[in-house]
Amino acid sequence: HITHAELAIDANGKMTAMRVHTQANLGAYLSTFSSSVPTYLYAPLLSGQYNIPAIYAEVDAIYTNTAPVDAYRGAGRPEATFVVERIVEAAARELGKDPAEFRRANFVTQFPHQTPVIMCYDAGDYEAGMAKAQQIADVAGYPARKAASAAKGKLRGLGYSAFIEACGIAPSAAVGSLGAGVGLWESAEVRVNPIGTVEVLTGSHSHGQGHETTFAQLVSERLGIPIDNVAIVHGDTDKVQMGMGTYGSRSGAVGMSAIVKALDKIEAKAKKVAGAVLEASAADIDFKDGVFTVRGTDKSIDFGSVALQAYIAHKFNGQELEPGLKEGAFYDPTNFTFPSGVHICEVEIDPDTGITKIESYTAVDDFGVIINPMIVEGQVHGGVIQGIGQALHEGAVYDASGQLLTASYMDYCMPRADDVPSLKTGFTETRCPSNPLGIKGCGEAGAISAPAAVMNAITDALGDETIQMPATPQKVWKYAQKAVTRQAAE
Repeated sequence: HITHAELAIDANGKMTAMRVHTQANLGAYLSTFSSSVPTYLYAPLLSGQYNIPAIYAEVDAIYTNTAPVDAYRGAGRPEATFVVERIVEAAARELGKDPAEFRRANFVTQFPHQTPVIMCYDAGDYEAGMAKAQQIADVAGYPARKAASAAKGKLRGLGYSAFIEACGIAPSAAVGSLGAGVGLWESAEVRVNPIGTVEVLTGSHSHGQGHETTFAQLVSERLGIPIDNVAIVHGDTDKVQMGMGTYGSRSGAVGMSAIVKALDKIEAKAKKVAGAVLEASAADIDFKDGVFTVRGTDKSIDFGSVALQAYIAHKFNGQELEPGLKEGAFYDPTNFTFPSGVHICEVEIDPDTGITKIESYTAVDDFGVIINPMIVEGQVHGGVIQGIGQALHEGAVYDASGQLLTASYMDYCMPRADDVPSLKTGFTETRCPSNPLGIKGCGEAGAISAPAAVMNAITDALGDETIQMPATPQKVWKYAQKAVTRQAAE
């Protein structure tokens, strides 16, 4: 893409307007999401975390002779974050303001917040993310580290990226108005067997995200049964009802919400069965930690026994209450979820070789309520490393005749373990009000925020805003020579 962006700032340091014009390369042919990535998934995020009263965005989608493009982790959101965070960082430097304080002065602080580019942010605390990221990254100690690098003849830089993401794409009516051929709901079916084990059939598909763990964890905690008693079934079209799948960080916010709706129905019916067994009204039945109790008495029955009674069907009228314990649900969100966060990258550049070493990378994210912290942290790590690859290594190169020169992994460079440090992560929490679990998507955040954080650190080290991604050693070396010459003259 080629983007020209302008940011208007008043005398008090407040952002007042932004104008963006992007020429987006679609490649030679139209693919599934190629037209929506640089438009619907890009322009509505150009407000970032900031209160910008007026935004104008124009995107020209252009067919070229290159390979067709399609959605990749983040899909439009990394591009929007890159534009916003690079121009915000550059503006702060040009105005002589601390980049963090400039951001703070312009953060959205009241919610819900209607942006001028469609999106209505429902919840967030951007200042909390900034404060925690600065603390973990030890920003206060940065000047000393910069001086130590200078003493070794190295260039050191620090860059911020305060990102916002819209994910869990929804609601169906909204995407329908844009021409989508399907809705963006999700489905779930919960089957409780007579022995108390549970089978969950979900339309969300797992291909490495750990759904088998988090979905089972949700059911286990809700029903008070061992997690080993829960089986998750996905991707089997002979068994699973129609679903919308996994993309756009939607499996938690949308897929798990469908499971919650089905579990609500399971609990409601199980209370009726328990009431029949305990000779009480379903309205007087409480359910907690896998046990049904009659309120105000010592009468109780565990979940496994209720499951068995639901199938034996001796204690209730089968005409009034159907035997069995199986329920399905569909969930169509009322809004996107809006994960956010602040990432801080610190780099050291060797002017003699142009090699950029990431000395420190801190990611503090707000994903709402977190079901499984280890899996979420793994998602952040993977996304950040992909973003680092985008910033430092990856690029499709064509020669003058249109021949792709980076057609194999012999020529297309990707990040390796020695290219990244041990990442520092942290979390803040504001509940998402648009789904029953209060969760926000987490799968793409790292890839969305990292390119801007890395490039802001590199431009800070070089004292030059014009270097482009990928910041390969060859490019960085050329800019570093200018920086060394400039510093010598000073």
